[in-house]
Amino acid sequence: MFTNKVRLLVIAVFSALLVFFITQRSYELAAIAGLFIGMLIWGYFKEGPIILAAKHFHNKDYDKTESLLRQIQKPEWLSKNRRGFYEFMMGGIAFKKHDFEHAEHHYEQATKYPLRSVNDHVSALATVANISLRNGKPQKAAEFLQKTYQFQDKTTARMKAVIASLEEELKKVKAE
Repeated sequence: MFTNKVRLLVIAVFSALLVFFITQRSYELAAIAGLFIGMLIWGYFKEGPIILAAKHFHNKDYDKTESLLRQIQKPEWLSKNRRGFYEFMMGGIAFKKHDFEHAEHHYEQATKYPLRSVNDHVSALATVANISLRNGKPQKAAEFLQKTYQFQDKTTARMKAVIASLEEELKKVKAE
């Protein structure tokens, strides 16, 4: 839940405490400070600033979201739950910028990880299908639409309408 700069600042504070406790021969407190440093380093690689980015994404502050997500140097090191959010948000940002190639890639990656809800998962699948359809890849669009059917009973009415609309467009493309 920290930005990388804040995380590094907190690590520096705990490192100073670690040195202080060692010089004072208070090894129990030094061990606790070391444990906190380890947890912060683990969080740097496995969690990153995803929670903060998600809050900004939810508030539609895409510039701040993108700047927080760009702090993650190696997204492949994120935990499974965080990686799905990362890819979903990066796909949303690319989609808003009309960079459909990157949006398709990120949403496709997001479908491979757990997301916040079934509706988010179906949304990612439908978006990949939509972009594929627009880019002249009806087979890929059909594959991703097919994947949405397993969640049909758990999706919202709005998502069902989107899927139905995509199916109609796919039928039109195949008929041509």
